[in-house]
Amino acid sequence: MSGWFADRAHLLRMASIFAVGIAAFLVLQAVFVPPGFGRYGHYRAGALDDNRDAALHPIRFAGRAACENCHADVVQARAGSRHARIGCEACHGPSAAHAANPGEARGVKPDPRSVCVRCHSRSASRPRQFPQVVVAEHAESGPCTQCHQAHAPKIS
Repeated sequence: MSGWFADRAHLLRMASIFAVGIAAFLVLQAVFVPPGFGRYGHYRAGALDDNRDAALHPIRFAGRAACENCHADVVQARAGSRHARIGCEACHGPSAAHAANPGEARGVKPDPRSVCVRCHSRSASRPRQFPQVVVAEHAESGPCTQCHQAHAPKIS
């Protein structure tokens, strides 16, 4: 026997290898792919509910409006300054607890020396017109607020 039927043993072995591979793939897919995956595109539908769970992800940030309600003096000091568009919690940290109960949870007064250098230490990745300093050359010690006001940073 020659031709196609002569090689059928090889073809049957190859077909059985493909069948076992496909079956293994389907079993592994059923085991490892979570239910709801693909309902909203390439995502697991249950992830939306997980992210909405307030117990897992409590609200930590209050937002600028909550700060401005009580701290009108700071709003006035920041008006027209270079820091006017920066959110309060960028420097002071998450403040939802303080905004909800100011008497019990105190606001954070950051260390100016460490907070200011986050944005103002010299870096090649920042635009040249952005105020940058080499901290050791600019001021060897002491807080930045010795010469600058935090909310309106021109030299005072």
